[in-house]
Amino acid sequence: MTCVVLGLGSNKSFDGLSPSEILNRACSALSELLHNAVFSSVYVTKPMYVEDQEYFHNMVCAGWYEGSAMELLDRIHKIEACYGRNRSLEVRYGCRSLDIDIELFGMEKISSDVLTVPHEKILERSFVLTPFLEVLKKYADIECEGCSIKDSLPFSKEYIKKQLDSLPFQDVRLQK
Repeated sequence: MTCVVLGLGSNKSFDGLSPSEILNRACSALSELLHNAVFSSVYVTKPMYVEDQEYFHNMVCAGWYEGSAMELLDRIHKIEACYGRNRSLEVRYGCRSLDIDIELFGMEKISSDVLTVPHEKILERSFVLTPFLEVLKKYADIECEGCSIKDSLPFSKEYIKKQLDSLPFQDVRLQK
């Protein structure tokens, strides 16, 4: 099994569900997909890149996956589609009902037309690093098959903290 870190975000309602409710349901689906899944709190963040849209609700999920990164990508795309995501109709970095990114897939490095791991923007996004740091602090000792999260990923909590401190201010607030 491979320890994975997923970034989740939503800033658009779907089928009467708010972004927070969509994230909650996505977490339930991911709990069935990942072993020993752990979840951060939800953070409300100002959009980056395309700023004329609602604030995002973001969080991170970590757990162990049995399968390949491409299989995981296919499965998370199906979860996204259940909550209204249609990649062919959206504006890049625009509003979306659900976005699930594979941030890390163990120690693997992947570069293809459809997947880059580690995620190419992970180290510039406070809305990923802040909840990731929370997961690393709270759940570092969670194990699967004798491996802990902290020993199964390429970034330590100290590295993430240092990276966060070096970033320009990004408005990332814990959801109340």
